[in-house]
Amino acid sequence: MLVEIHAAGRSEILRTVSNRPALHVPSCPIALPHAPSPRAARRRTLARLAALAAAAAVPRSAGAQSGSVAPYVPSPDGVVAEMLRMAEVGPTDFVIDLGSGDGRIVLTAAKVYGARGFGVEILDDLVAQSNESARNQGIADRVKFVRQDLFQTDISPATVLTIYLLPETVNQLSDKLKTQLRPGTRVLTHDYPIGGWLPEAHQRFDQQEKVKATGVASATLYLYRVPARVGGRWLATLPPGVSRQRVTLELRQQWQKVDGMARIDDREVPIDAVELRGEQLSFRLPLARGRLAQFEGRVRDGRIAGTVALAGGPGASGPWSAVPAR
Repeated sequence: MLVEIHAAGRSEILRTVSNRPALHVPSCPIALPHAPSPRAARRRTLARLAALAAAAAVPRSAGAQSGSVAPYVPSPDGVVAEMLRMAEVGPTDFVIDLGSGDGRIVLTAAKVYGARGFGVEILDDLVAQSNESARNQGIADRVKFVRQDLFQTDISPATVLTIYLLPETVNQLSDKLKTQLRPGTRVLTHDYPIGGWLPEAHQRFDQQEKVKATGVASATLYLYRVPARVGGRWLATLPPGVSRQRVTLELRQQWQKVDGMARIDDREVPIDAVELRGEQLSFRLPLARGRLAQFEGRVRDGRIAGTVALAGGPGASGPWSAVPAR
């Protein structure tokens, strides 16, 4: 099997003799829905397309879902496991799956990793099947499934959001994701990236189960992390060993990409090596006499707070904070 992993600007190709390394999860049994037979899958695909076509005939103001969301193609169990592993799902997470099908992503997140969440699906029989599976597995108090327009669904509770929809629909959701999801939320898409977003990591691997449904023997997963909003002017307070004056930061942000300038000790300098990962912000500032300050901070509640370290100077490290300039 060939597995290709891309993360943080690097690419690795890992080869295994027979299959992927074992995924270490808590040893508890889970009854995942059985993969539908080809005939059943065709029936459900036709039913979903009919439902979507009917929905497309209703004005969006009446809550109708777009007619091009996706036919029913379940994610293979191996893809589900890899999505949840990439997102590092745990007991504190709330997982929302848009186009949840038979519910296997949310069910697995709850049963194996202890998460909570819900799934949104357009076919009534799949919603009923998913809720029945939750009851049978004893996790109905932590997950639920609803028939609902995904464009009208409130996704703000999510800490993890999973999407396996047609590329046009994925891109139509982009503005909704930016508006409703909180900084730090992990978003995973199956096969289709989100246009204009930079994935934190993506992975392509063999998946023979997909051949009958899609004609492709591989799966590609994209992991994104919603960035905090940091663009604008900030006034920063630094340790005296770094600067006794307040520092002005002018940050320019294009979603996940950030750069800018700083005014420190009556000098304007470029802000270097900026990285924004959810709520976590890091950057470097060149100082006088060739010194370099490394900043780490967390963006929360309208302020940035963290630590700064200055190489080669005793007492030149400590806490720093910044608030928006008025």
